[in-house]
Formats: sequence, structure tokens, C-alpha cells
Amino acid sequence: MATSLDLQEQEQIDQLKAFWKQYGNLITWVLIVVLGAFAAWNGWNWWQREQGYKAGALYGELERAAQAGESDKVTQAFNDLRERHGGTTYAAQGALLAARVQADKGQADAARATLTWAADKGGDDAYRDIARLRLAAVLMDQKQYDEALKALDGVKGEEFKALVADRRGDVLQLQGKAAEARTAYQAAYAGMDAAVEYRQLVEAKLTALGAAPAASAAPAAASGVAQ
Repeated sequence: MATSLDLQEQEQIDQLKAFWKQYGNLITWVLIVVLGAFAAWNGWNWWQREQGYKAGALYGELERAAQAGESDKVTQAFNDLRERHGGTTYAAQGALLAARVQADKGQADAARATLTWAADKGGDDAYRDIARLRLAAVLMDQKQYDEALKALDGVKGEEFKALVADRRGDVLQLQGKAAEARTAYQAAYAGMDAAVEYRQLVEAKLTALGAAPAASAAPAAASGVAQ
């Protein structure tokens, strides 16, 4: 019996040796690849977390400088954030905050440059659209009306459609194109929910152009009754 078992064990060992001889290298390389990929994935996640921590720390510096109204420190903090962590959400948020401080301090060119970067390279579509809206306002203040309209053309998010129309109306009115401005304001008014307070400002703009929404609705209602 013992001899029979010994022979069976020896056969199994021989089969295992033959199998390993044939497939051992392949199995080894597969394990190396799998373990290497797992290590790389863990390393990537660690690097991402580390970058997030560092970007968050820089954004915190920017935020503190913004609260103190220190525009030079704001600009420096944003430049560091952009250069080191330009692909993060923190960089896009930092650009919007830095541009606001720069604009408040009368640094229109700096605000324009910051918003142009955010509009082109902000890490998220929504941030890029917000940057374009604000860039249009800065360009409008600089009397760069055609450039402002181009910035607005770049806004693609449906959620910003009414705001784009409103700002387009502002630019067109400054260009002396009252009829086109009225059309833009009407689109903005129609696109905003009645509960949005900003809609009242759009209504005031239409009223100033002789196209108050309530006034234009009355003749239409009267016309419907006459028919």
C-alpha cells in the first residue's frame, strides 16, 4: 500500500514539474504584471491624494490672502497653484477667486489673464463656462466688446444660457444696438425661472428699452379676446 501511494505521489510530483516547466515562466510573468499593475494603481491613488492635499493647502493660502484683500499674495498663490496643480479643481476655483480680487483692486489686465487661463484650461466644463462669463464682464469694462461676445460664444452649458443672453444684451446695448440687446434680454427673461430674483433686473433692463414684459403681454391678451 505504501509503495502504491509513493508511486502516486511521485507521479503527481512529476506532473507538477512538467506543468511548471511548460508554463512556469508564463505564470511568473503574469504574476509580475498583475502585481506591478496593482502597485502602480496604489501608487497612482497615493500620488493623487498627495497632490490633492498640496493643492488644497495652496488654495487655503489663496483664500486667506483674498479675505485679507492682499492682491499680490493672491496672485502669487494662484500662480503657484496653477503651475504645480493646474489640472485640479482647486486651480479652477482659485482662478475665479483670484480674478475677483484682482478685478476689485482695479487690476483688470491681471483678472483678464487669470480668467483667460481658467476659460481655456480650467479642469471642469462648468468652471470654464463661469470663467468665460466673468471674462466677458471684464472685457466689457475694457470696452473690448467684440472680444466679450466671443467669450460668451464659448459658453456651452445649458444652465448658463439665460445668463449668457443677459450679458450679451449688456454688451450689445453698450455697442448701441438697442434692438439686438432687447432680443437678448427677452431670451434671458424667458429662460429664467420666475422665482429667480435676478429676473427682476432683466425685466428692468427691458423696461428701460420700452419692452417691459408685462406691457408686451397685455396687447397680446387683448388681441386674443378681440378674436
